[in-house]
Amino acid sequence: MKKTMRVAALAAFVVLASVVMLTGCSKKSATMKIGGVAPLSGAVAVYGVECKNGIDLAIAEINAAGGINGQMVEFVCEDDEGDAAKSVSAYKKLITKDGTRLIIGSLTSGCTIAITSQAQANKVLQIAPAATAPAVTDAGNYVFRTCFIDPFQGRVGGKFSYENLGATKAAILYDIGNDYSVGLMENFVAEFTKQGGTVVASESYGTGEKDFNAIITKVKAANPDVVYLPDYYSTVALIAKQLRAQGVDTPIVGADGWDGLTENAGDEVLNGYYSNHYAEDSDAPAVQKFVGNFKAKYGKNPNAFAALGYDSMYMLKDAIEAAGSTDATKVRDALEKTNADYVTGHIKFDEKRNPIKSAVMVKMVKDGDKLSQAYAATVTID
Repeated sequence: MKKTMRVAALAAFVVLASVVMLTGCSKKSATMKIGGVAPLSGAVAVYGVECKNGIDLAIAEINAAGGINGQMVEFVCEDDEGDAAKSVSAYKKLITKDGTRLIIGSLTSGCTIAITSQAQANKVLQIAPAATAPAVTDAGNYVFRTCFIDPFQGRVGGKFSYENLGATKAAILYDIGNDYSVGLMENFVAEFTKQGGTVVASESYGTGEKDFNAIITKVKAANPDVVYLPDYYSTVALIAKQLRAQGVDTPIVGADGWDGLTENAGDEVLNGYYSNHYAEDSDAPAVQKFVGNFKAKYGKNPNAFAALGYDSMYMLKDAIEAAGSTDATKVRDALEKTNADYVTGHIKFDEKRNPIKSAVMVKMVKDGDKLSQAYAATVTID
């Protein structure tokens, strides 16, 4: 009799444990994990921090509205410090320890490319918010991006310089060790000369250099009416200061790597223009809603990286809802069919999963005693 009671008690315990386990699983399934890889510290931290802010804002809005397919969204973001090796470690942690198959990141092209082949092989959906190098999506059909690509924005810079600024003679300063800088330079040259312009000086420098006076002397002697400077904001601020110190006061034109100058430069970048993914002073309702909500949450205006992160999360949300699943393959299939308006413009994908969209040119301006930026033009390349 005692043995029978023990067996019954054990059976009851097993049933109870099963119920507890099932209840735990149910609670876990109420949360959807989205992975993130971004430089939250290091030399390009402004890109990663702002992108994460945009994603966090999108998730806060999504969760406040009931989540995605009834699930609350949790964003697990790993800091790669802008280092490709650390991007790989972050990716491995996200898919093993955190178990996510949907990842947004990383931000720079080198860090993003470091994980694309693994994402493709593992059938992990990866969305690159701001990695503009063409090779980013070469790994395969699980890799998408939200931003336009370098060849496009290089050509935008060339067309804008010739048509909008009336420049016919261009000088170029670029980082020979940076694929981003080199690719932009090559495409600027192609479009500027196609339009009818002439490149009168093209000078390279190495990554990490601080003194550019020797090559600036050559630029000044060539008497250009525009200088194209495709690099990241920290280097741009340094070169611009040395250009102005030598009396080169012509317009300076660059690309989206300039985003961050408002907090990291001074008057030396005035009369500067760069291709960007959106303009915060646009009167488009989606932009104004985003800017207003971002300012309310963070107390400042959002840059383009914040907008691209925000759009990446909303594109992913729309694809998950369309797929009715978080299965990476099903979400990928739905994402390929994207054809909708977002903060950074109307987005649909070409055969390489690059968005087909226009670019804006923004101008560096002063707002009181602070550096700011303003919409200058929208440029479309046929």
